[in-house]
Amino acid sequence: MLKEKDNQLSIYSILYNKIPENHTLKLINSAIDLSFVTKLLEGSYSKTLGRPAKEPELLIRILIIKHLYNLSDVNVIEDASLNLAYMWFLGINPEQDLPDSSLLAKFRVHRLQDITLDEIIIEVVRQCVEKGILKDTAISIDATHTAANTFKATPERVMQRLANKLFKFYEKEYGELPENINQIIPEYKQIPDHKEAKKVMKDYLETEMEKLEKITTVKDQPKTFRLLENAREILSDPKFIEQRGVRSIIDQEARVGHKSRTEHFFGYKTEFIMTTEERIITAVTVGNGAYVDGTDFERLMDLTERAGLDIKEVYGDKAYFRRVILDRIKEIEAKPFIPVSETAYRIDEEKFSYNKDSDEWFYNNGNSTISKKYKKHKSGKETYKYYFEKEICRNCDKISECMSEKMSGRAIARVLEVGLNAPEYYSYSQEQKTE
Repeated sequence: MLKEKDNQLSIYSILYNKIPENHTLKLINSAIDLSFVTKLLEGSYSKTLGRPAKEPELLIRILIIKHLYNLSDVNVIEDASLNLAYMWFLGINPEQDLPDSSLLAKFRVHRLQDITLDEIIIEVVRQCVEKGILKDTAISIDATHTAANTFKATPERVMQRLANKLFKFYEKEYGELPENINQIIPEYKQIPDHKEAKKVMKDYLETEMEKLEKITTVKDQPKTFRLLENAREILSDPKFIEQRGVRSIIDQEARVGHKSRTEHFFGYKTEFIMTTEERIITAVTVGNGAYVDGTDFERLMDLTERAGLDIKEVYGDKAYFRRVILDRIKEIEAKPFIPVSETAYRIDEEKFSYNKDSDEWFYNNGNSTISKKYKKHKSGKETYKYYFEKEICRNCDKISECMSEKMSGRAIARVLEVGLNAPEYYSYSQEQKTE
């Protein structure tokens, strides 16, 4: 049950006058009204039943101090009982008791799950914009990787650990393993062929799992039952054997990702939008290591706009050179500063130029396209084929450079095949070349 906040000061509160006005906690307090946290969470508390609970705002303020000064749950409570600035920021009197440190963990796990980080970020940024603290009109988007706190195992190793864990759980819950269970796990490291090693381990694990599934119930062996379900889920994923699925029993959400073409990591990716001058994060999302940069761009932009920012410029690296992203930026009438990606736009601009008004491509010898056709490939890829003037091609001294000897002998005109977005990308690429 939530109780009303006690705002009555004691005679000892005069000590707070010793805290300088430029103290970090005083600056934060003057900038952000944290009472919104209590309003966000009031639905998760009973209004009439139970003992009076500590206000969510108080607990959030404790967590802010914990983060700012890099303290543990225990240490932040101990320090807040002695530090005047901490007491003032928490809004308590010097003689008041603070909650037990264990309440912080319960608050994080049981209460903060009822709201999202998005709601907190949006409200904090909105208040900063409203008060004129945050005046930035430019944002940037980027992604960074975080390594998992466990090692990356091969599928064979994962299956070996699943088997060991299943046997251990069943034995602990039932007393002993049935006689028909084969506890001799194959020595997969002795099998030189990795594909064969995976198959041997998979066949073995599935065979023993089938035996356990027949005698395991959620009532009598709950841990074994849940692990069997988990193991089935892992094995049924076709990406698992291809080493693109679960690579650790401890952290099953982590995946292998790429830092570059040759460098890999195992863990997660965090993508965020931040202002370019004040460098305030306005929206954030976390995915596994296989997350593709820009996947959540639409949602991140929506969250940033909800915070009230007037976005005029958007910065990003080549990963964000995509039609859907460029269109979204254009929709809000902002200017994109994103380098052209060669994988999305492959026009040799030393040879070709484009006129969007006439929808014509020009070759550097003066020839231009006279028609185009839409083509859909078997792979699903869609392109346009632009056809150049035949007569000019036939009489061009550069025909051997344009086409193979076989084609030039037949005097066939040059054809330029481009992606559906190439005409628009051309205009964009010209703009990106300017200062």
